[in-house]
Amino acid sequence: MKSDPKECLYCQNNETLHNLMIEIAPLSVSRAFLFKEQTYRGRCLVAYNGHANDLNELSDEERNAFMADVACVTRAMDKAFQPEKINYGAYSDKLSHLHFHLAPKYVDGPDYGGTFRMNPGEVYLTDAEYQELIDAVKANL
Repeated sequence: MKSDPKECLYCQNNETLHNLMIEIAPLSVSRAFLFKEQTYRGRCLVAYNGHANDLNELSDEERNAFMADVACVTRAMDKAFQPEKINYGAYSDKLSHLHFHLAPKYVDGPDYGGTFRMNPGEVYLTDAEYQELIDAVKANL
């Protein structure tokens, strides 16, 4: 299912987007966000700037630039939070705007050894706690 840019929360930068995540920083060809639901401490998302439905729609140069942004954010997350592993998720069945979920996993943390849950709705933070996580990522970008 391909989404219409006029109805895409990433393209429209709408309230639905801001209810789910907080923008951390613009990157070379994308934007980095902190996911508000923090079951996986430090969970971020990288969304491509243009309205591409899938990674295979990008030219080699665009794909390489996007994946470099994803790697940049995961390196920053790794330095900031020291997870055991970072899981990557690019599920866009219902919202086909190119984006990657980046979920840090910790040995004694939720769903370690399994697939992260998209939006467990279990852990929300204060504004100050969100800012602390954002500052930690930004300091390492």
